Amino acid sequence: MHGDDEDVFDSVTWESASAPYDVDPRVHPVGPGFKQSTAGIEEQRGPHDPKWEGFLVTMVKDPVKELADTKDAYVSYLVTAKTNLQIFSSPNPSSRRRFTDFVFLRDHLVKDFPACVVPALPDKHRLEYITGDRFSPEFMERRRLDLHRFLQRIVRHPTLQRSTLVRAFFESTEWHVFMHQHLAHPPGPEPMPGIIDNISDTLLNAFARVRKPDERFLHMRESVDKFEDGLIHSERLWNRIRGRTNDLTADYHDLAVAVQGLGFLESGITDPLNHFSNTLLEFSALLRHKTQTTTDPFLVHLHSLLTYSHANRAVLKLRDQKQLDFEELSDYLSGVTLERDRLSAVISGHAGSMGLGLSAYLKDKVDAIRGADDDRSRVEKMRKLDIKIKELQDAVTTAHETSDAFSDETLREQTIFQYSKEAEMKEMMNNLADGEIEFYQSAMEEWERIIPIIQRIRVDV
Repeated sequence: MHGDDEDVFDSVTWESASAPYDVDPRVHPVGPGFKQSTAGIEEQRGPHDPKWEGFLVTMVKDPVKELADTKDAYVSYLVTAKTNLQIFSSPNPSSRRRFTDFVFLRDHLVKDFPACVVPALPDKHRLEYITGDRFSPEFMERRRLDLHRFLQRIVRHPTLQRSTLVRAFFESTEWHVFMHQHLAHPPGPEPMPGIIDNISDTLLNAFARVRKPDERFLHMRESVDKFEDGLIHSERLWNRIRGRTNDLTADYHDLAVAVQGLGFLESGITDPLNHFSNTLLEFSALLRHKTQTTTDPFLVHLHSLLTYSHANRAVLKLRDQKQLDFEELSDYLSGVTLERDRLSAVISGHAGSMGLGLSAYLKDKVDAIRGADDDRSRVEKMRKLDIKIKELQDAVTTAHETSDAFSDETLREQTIFQYSKEAEMKEMMNNLADGEIEFYQSAMEEWERIIPIIQRIRVDV
């Protein structure tokens, strides 16, 4: 952020049209997403295709309770990485960070890179499906997984992964000093109040609609809506599955107890019934294990993807606001220009040829009542309007350039988000499939062991 290595929209360089996702640290990264030379690729790349200058693979692990016996106790996490990005001073940076450090990183990435999709963090004190306090092993492990997923999304982003803030987060041994310096000297120039800041809030209404929507972004918004609807529906469905699986787990446990009691009554088949009861208990435990290791992480990941999509939606909304600023400023400039032309026509005696209608006529009458209808006051007012017109013209030009630049960045962001989303969806579904396969394989083994025992039971009628 401080210095020449800072990422800004105009200086962002990209690398390839494929994103680097999970990398085996034992293998030297090659192929799309890891190329460090643009030779032979630049001609094939579209204007809105992202490029990576290298790879950055991260891991959050080893949660440790610090200051355990004090009221200021907190949990720290070991953050490690492997990279070939030149911005890093080491290919294997590592550091210990607490949750508030992740919050600082996220908040300031949002401020420093408003056009980038910066993922959200999990809630500080609350996690779904976890009981116990924030220092329980279950809570710390789930928090570790969420923070790991957050950092994965950051390092997959070709702009964010090369920011000075991310580099310091991984490398700095004086992180608190860096945070204070970053707060005291934020990257980029301080925004100066301009004509747009002096316009009434009723003019630039954040809830107004863009009058000339871009079809590309309308399609993107529709895609985001469909994606989020699918996630919400899936989350609702899997919550119902989880509830029914918990009921089934309890039912199999109760059935096992009942079968064991039956074995005490049937002395001739007590041993086979005890085996059957144990199988039922084991199957109940397998269901519980599947819920804890497969269903619950799947639900957490689903919800995390939903919050990630909300961050993407926020960027699309901000792009619309940039276009709305340009449209409203253009309308305001047109109104001021018309007023200036009206005054010019009145002074020159050609007011009737302007055809400004009833509103202009009423305005003239009001000025007359206020004693402001003499030529001297009109000339002075025209002079002020000329100054305002010049300011507005500059503001409109700036707003138009900002809107266009933001639109270009948003198009790139959507491509990056699609890469990241597809990688996470693949990872999430693979984990779900692996968990389900493991469960059914274990269940089949349990039932195959008990079937011969049950078949050997002979009951005299």
